[in-house]
Amino acid sequence: MILEDRKWEPRASLKSDFGIPRIVTEVASPDVGNRKCPGGTVITLHRAWRLSGAGPPPPPGPSDRFPRWRGQRGPGTMAFPQPKPRAPELPRKRLKTLDCGQGAVRAVRFNADGHYCLTCGSDKTLKLWNPLRGTLLRAYSGHGYEVLDAAGSFDNSHLCSGGGDKAVVLWDVASGQVVRKFRGHAGKVNTVQFNEEATVILSGSIDSSIRCWDCRSRRPEPVQKLDEARDGVSSVKVSDHEVLAGSVDGRVRRYDLRMGQLFSDYVGSPITCTCFSRDGQCILVSSLDSTLRLLDKDTGELLGEYTGHKNQEYKLDCCLSERDTHVVSCSEDGKVYFWDLVEGALALTLPVGPGVVQSLAYHPTEPCLLTAMGGSIQCWREEAFEVEDGAG
Repeated sequence: MILEDRKWEPRASLKSDFGIPRIVTEVASPDVGNRKCPGGTVITLHRAWRLSGAGPPPPPGPSDRFPRWRGQRGPGTMAFPQPKPRAPELPRKRLKTLDCGQGAVRAVRFNADGHYCLTCGSDKTLKLWNPLRGTLLRAYSGHGYEVLDAAGSFDNSHLCSGGGDKAVVLWDVASGQVVRKFRGHAGKVNTVQFNEEATVILSGSIDSSIRCWDCRSRRPEPVQKLDEARDGVSSVKVSDHEVLAGSVDGRVRRYDLRMGQLFSDYVGSPITCTCFSRDGQCILVSSLDSTLRLLDKDTGELLGEYTGHKNQEYKLDCCLSERDTHVVSCSEDGKVYFWDLVEGALALTLPVGPGVVQSLAYHPTEPCLLTAMGGSIQCWREEAFEVEDGAG
């Protein structure tokens, strides 16, 4: 289908032939976007679309009325109902506790597929682990001060890390060697992230800036600097076309790279962590008033608040479970808290130990949680999980 040969209907709200609402939003700048109405107004269509002149949907064919199952052909095949989705499971059972030997573990992170994890130590090292087996795969040394954050590329070939030495380091996973070392921040680097293709590293620093480093270029300076924050940048997350940043100035900033726009939401308390929901529609924000807030990404509307944990002094992590059913947060009282996303009720309190739970990471597809306390990390799974032979 060639979209350029049709015209969009410039109305405020329409019902499509399929009964789906269509939302039309005016954009302030007449130079942004590709669709213009009479008078120069630019419109953007969100979520639901309909081409002008599109007729009703075609009648269902034989393949729609009679779904084909493997090994069966032709009409008349019985269509069985889809199985009900299983209830979400929470990681309640502690499988392993690993002593990392890195001093204090500042952060723990899963790799892209969740098979391995990274630990950032106060002894200037970065370590790669198999958390289920409890085996150390490789240690990376090259920072001049404690390592505060790390991330893995989508193909698991490279790592990036940032720390108190103000440097951002690109590592080769297999050899353990430093590929590039980027300098330019005026203060310690709190957070680092790859873009989707692992061609750019984004780093957020206490110097109130986000810098974008080209992994393929030999130029020492960043390709872009985002300096709208008025205080230190505590958290950076990246999607396919957006950058989400949380700052100690109490604002969540979302940079839309396709539209060239910046959206800012004021929370009021210093922000310690931000993240996208798995479906990309919401933003979770943690702040130093011991409150987590769920915001609608497009409108900034407050969808939910989650309280009960303690977060008043430290930069602690928060996230959503693998199916977006629960909100998860560290706490200064030695526990991890789980809330039901929709109801906001406390669903589980997971006792980790007597200190501060400094960091956590949730598996991308399974109910598996990693927590960091002191110099060790803990691996948690659901009650029904059984360790396979050779994996323990």
